[in-house]
Amino acid sequence: MKKDQFSVAAFYKFAPIEEPRLLQEEVLAFLMAQDIKGTVLIANEGVNGTLAGLDSNILNFKNFLINLGLYSHTDFKLSYCDFLPFPRLKVKLKKEIVTIGKSGIDPIKKVGEYVAPEDWNELISQEDVLVLDTRNTYEVSIGSFEGAIQPQTTNFREFPKWVEGQESSIPKKQKIAMFCTGGIRCEKASSLMKDMGYENVFHLQGGILNYLEKIDPKESLWNGECFVFDDRVALDATLKKGSYDLCHGCRMPITEEDKKSDNYIRGVSCPNCFDTKTQEQKQRYADRQYQVDLAKDRKQKHIGSRSEVRKK
Repeated sequence: MKKDQFSVAAFYKFAPIEEPRLLQEEVLAFLMAQDIKGTVLIANEGVNGTLAGLDSNILNFKNFLINLGLYSHTDFKLSYCDFLPFPRLKVKLKKEIVTIGKSGIDPIKKVGEYVAPEDWNELISQEDVLVLDTRNTYEVSIGSFEGAIQPQTTNFREFPKWVEGQESSIPKKQKIAMFCTGGIRCEKASSLMKDMGYENVFHLQGGILNYLEKIDPKESLWNGECFVFDDRVALDATLKKGSYDLCHGCRMPITEEDKKSDNYIRGVSCPNCFDTKTQEQKQRYADRQYQVDLAKDRKQKHIGSRSEVRKK
């Protein structure tokens, strides 16, 4: 890590929390004192978040989680960035730390079988294994494991409905290997599928981020880049900032080639959404971009950052 880099920690832990509001106050005070930015979600079922700050301060936060019994070494992933990828700090109370929208799903009580990154290639290379990408379409569009199927969801809340629609086509004894960005969605998704009677459900421990950290790029079966929920947009196979930007009109990842299109207007539209946005919407986005540029000229951070629009 270089001196001018920031540490970015993606973490979660399913654990019973009796007083979420008290924990919220404690976490917020600690992070403010450490000058750490990002988002933390707290619910009765646990904690989930992505934060960025100086390496020493992120290490302090890791120890803070350990002392609270909310740290999991397999689910605390670090990457690095040359800029602070979050505009501010938010610690929110939620009903779920990752919203699947179906009551009774509890990864603490029931979950699929964890698969270490070192064993993942062997598993998904088996012919009788169905590889399932539980992420959303905009994430899958820039990278995935070859042969993986994706439910064409735009939100994780749509996943239960997709599974219910597959009950007649996916046998309950089918081997299913699922994955997501950091592992948390698979915790919920595998718990759901186990609850529905699927017997052989496996999921990549620590998600894609853990896989890219542990597996040599020469041996990796990952294709493309990994979408992340902050201003970096995507990470490459070495967990460095990738080649994608984000369209502020539709929030889809875009390439440098997309930016050469006549339908690309910075902060307003891209080839994916130019024909679907009304003139009123385009004007509103243009006004927003103007405010962003003004804030940048004043060396201020505009609060309407892309990292606040979508969460893992």
